[in-house]
Amino acid sequence: MPTVTVSTKFQVVIPKDIRDALKLVAGQRMEVRLSGGKVEFVPERSILSYRGHWPVLDSMVQRDDDRV
Repeated sequence: MPTVTVSTKFQVVIPKDIRDALKLVAGQRMEVRLSGGKVEFVPERSILSYRGHWPVLDSMVQRDDDRV
């Protein structure tokens, strides 16, 4: 298991094999969570990555008759 060092600015470098496995890119935003005394970094997903996950969700909006 790879280990990292916390810098004086409280920064860590994510090891390359983990970056590659998660397909992380520079500048990508991460959600940081504290869970049972552990720190978890969870990559934020773009809204487009959720496309097709809820095919039964009806996204049609009922409009008034005077609206196009």
